[in-house]
Amino acid sequence: MGSFNSAPKINNVDSQDDGLVLPAGLSTSALLQHVQQLRGGGIEQPALLTRGFLKPLLRDEDVADGLRCLQLNSVSRVCSAPVEGDDIRLLQWNILSQTLGQHNDGFVRCPEEALTWEHRKYLIVQEILQNQPDVICLQEVDHFKFLQTVLGSQNYAGIFFPKPDSPCLYIEQNNGPDGCAIFYKRDKLQLQGYDTRILEVWRVQSNQVAIAARLRMRSSGREFCVATTHLKARHGALLAKLRNEQGRDLIRFVKQFAGDTPLLLCGDFNAEPVEPIYATILGCDLLRLGSAYADVKLEREEVLHPSEDVGEFVSKSMKREPPYTTWKIREEGEECHTIDYVFYTPDRLKIKNCLDFPVGEQIGKNRTPSFQYPSDHFSLVCDFELLPPTENGKESGSGSDAENETEVEGSKHGSIQ
Repeated sequence: MGSFNSAPKINNVDSQDDGLVLPAGLSTSALLQHVQQLRGGGIEQPALLTRGFLKPLLRDEDVADGLRCLQLNSVSRVCSAPVEGDDIRLLQWNILSQTLGQHNDGFVRCPEEALTWEHRKYLIVQEILQNQPDVICLQEVDHFKFLQTVLGSQNYAGIFFPKPDSPCLYIEQNNGPDGCAIFYKRDKLQLQGYDTRILEVWRVQSNQVAIAARLRMRSSGREFCVATTHLKARHGALLAKLRNEQGRDLIRFVKQFAGDTPLLLCGDFNAEPVEPIYATILGCDLLRLGSAYADVKLEREEVLHPSEDVGEFVSKSMKREPPYTTWKIREEGEECHTIDYVFYTPDRLKIKNCLDFPVGEQIGKNRTPSFQYPSDHFSLVCDFELLPPTENGKESGSGSDAENETEVEGSKHGSIQ
């Protein structure tokens, strides 16, 4: 169940960014100013789309490595302060494969120049770093070394796992296969282990993958797990069924890895809330998940005590999802729908805030990708509070950094950088 492509593979490696050199010791704000200059090449470029959080944020004048407010192109973009303590900021984003976006996806209203890697790569960096996430989950990554270099300069470490039969490999200008990646902030989080999986459909490997990582808070010793995936694309009843089967395999994989540890499960599911996979994820008694964007405006009591009727619970959650997470125009027409999600365990994680999506007037009539936004998907940014275990629960990963100094290099799969 791979790409079913009869064309010959072109096994290029990730080398297109080998010449990248960054000045040493740049703060986040200085790095963003630097990449803005690189993006412009001395020519003023349109500013990245401005977005705000759903709930009001406190303003802080301290911008020393806090990046509360960043000035770019003389336009103020207000970002919330980085979360502290046992709070977690997660950024989930399908960043758009460079090879597929430029040569395969048919964005008929996007200027060719806006699709080039030279234009897109620094916008991707800006969108990620100005939000200061603790954990970054990405899909359609085919320039991992670039992200590793730039994000690594800001103290992130990353895990990458490619698709076994990436469609990128059938295109001459490819930079290697696309896949999923997880980055985490090393000064706040310690990697305790990770695993990867090629998702199966009816016990046959598909071409979609998942990564799961166990992370430990350095301040408190508490642990949580994060997992990300990118399910099969395209419309139709059969594809929806395939996605649902991939979702079932994903649940088994994640549950086996995470156990009873607090869980963040996110990705590009390529499925609107009405598809079976949405109900399969939320209705799963093994995981007992909620959807962050659907729950963020609910009272805590409503989140912790949802309807006992699974169908009613799923139906209500479905109606609270945002109207879109992707908005693009292809040869077949305009596509505007919700297919990206951040799921979480409500009894161990409290959703505190989410980054809102730009409205149609901001996005522009040609939609995305564009000169103002580098992907056809919008990033999802969520703030969570990691809660103490319940009375019957068991706190995992206790202890001080002095007792746990060694970074775990993960399990047998994937590559960790």
